[in-house]
Amino acid sequence: MSTENTELTPAAALFAGDLSVVNVGLAMFDEDIKAQNAKVSTLDWTPPGGGNPDAARALNALEASPELTAKIDAANAEAVERIMAARPMLIGFGRALDVVPGMTPTTILHSGPPITWDRMNGPMKGAVTGAIVFEGLAKDLDEAAEVAASGQITFRPCHEANSVGSMAGVTSASMYVHIVKNETHGNIAYTNLSEQMAKILRMGANDQSVIDRLVWMRDVFGPMLKEAVEFTGPVDLRLLLSQALHMGDECHNRNGAGTLLLFQALSAGLLQSSFTTEQKKEVFDFVASSDYFSGPTWMAMAKAALDAANGVENSTVVTTMARNGVDFGIRVAGLPGQWFTGPAQKVVGPMFAGYKPEDSGLDIGDSAITETYGFGGFAMSAAPAIVALVGGTVAEAMGYTRDMGEITTAQNPNVTIPALDFQGLPTGIDVRKVLDTGILPIINTAIAHKDAGIGMIGAGITHPPAEAFTKAATALAEAFGGSSS
Repeated sequence: MSTENTELTPAAALFAGDLSVVNVGLAMFDEDIKAQNAKVSTLDWTPPGGGNPDAARALNALEASPELTAKIDAANAEAVERIMAARPMLIGFGRALDVVPGMTPTTILHSGPPITWDRMNGPMKGAVTGAIVFEGLAKDLDEAAEVAASGQITFRPCHEANSVGSMAGVTSASMYVHIVKNETHGNIAYTNLSEQMAKILRMGANDQSVIDRLVWMRDVFGPMLKEAVEFTGPVDLRLLLSQALHMGDECHNRNGAGTLLLFQALSAGLLQSSFTTEQKKEVFDFVASSDYFSGPTWMAMAKAALDAANGVENSTVVTTMARNGVDFGIRVAGLPGQWFTGPAQKVVGPMFAGYKPEDSGLDIGDSAITETYGFGGFAMSAAPAIVALVGGTVAEAMGYTRDMGEITTAQNPNVTIPALDFQGLPTGIDVRKVLDTGILPIINTAIAHKDAGIGMIGAGITHPPAEAFTKAATALAEAFGGSSS
């Protein structure tokens, strides 16, 4: 009787038993594998650079040798240390013409990377024409549009004047601005005052009620704030930011606690100012009208900290994310002053009654400086109630902070999140990590109507375009001696 060799080949033995499969690829493959009664786990993975050959080449060039990697890592550690060690102090308020470098009577600062009048979107054009009327450079909005197109106005990005501006970002000569000094490194940042919410210049509204409010802010609100800080002395904004996050804010779109803390710090000085009781009541009522009073303050605080990292040689840390409603631009520490842009994105979220997604303008504003520092969308786990405004779930809000830890360099021990066991803010966005993981920074933001003259119509979530990071990585690789070709 002959005996056949019944020993199974390795391949046959593999499939003879129960399989436990790891799926690296499309999640839809799960169903086919499960249909074969096999256990399957899907790995959440994307190819480096999201499969974009240019991004992959740039990333490879930045990782060309252990020596280059070590050099970049050391530079990033230095850049992030400068950001975390920064101590931004609110030292005063003043007219933009008097304090902002390079400001002239015909200069208008705008949000985002550089843009010309002919390329501006509706909200920014609305804000610019309103500012021109406010400054007395035109008698009405029609004439203001002619002035804007004539070449008489100098348009500059806020970021190129040590400033930031939310939404349209418009700052003109007579507007009052915060003056925030980074006591650690000596640099100064500026931003204009909150007009509060809805039908306002920064959202593109520009009718007479908007102009009248700006006049009052110039003549009463701004000067009273200026006097208040002269009485109170400098205000430690990093300390207030940390307290606000512990009280349930994320300090981009949820600012209830932050506004209370800032107003508490300023109130004694406001009461001691030389203004009348009636004017003081106007200011108190104005601040009470919206939680957003402190919103611009946190933007200037973040700007003052992040600017301290500019110029750190060999660093791939992002120091600016900003949008002008047409382009989204980033800047990095190792290539100071250079913009890397891609198209502004849609903002997805709840709309105010009567408006539809097609009414929305594209992502706009310098307020993503908050996420660049590590709060706002990066800190939604500190403020789960924000989902009522921007949409999503509490679980998603918690997850956003964890995801941002995948693309950042460190956790900031000076500003922490109680819900995550007092983890520090995810700090120092690394261009390399964004391309390597395919995870884009999360930004929560307001939505302005696409047309001038209307204002805010909702709020939601958006991301930068991956293209901007690919361009930055390519330039970094060339600058650091690598090659992305």
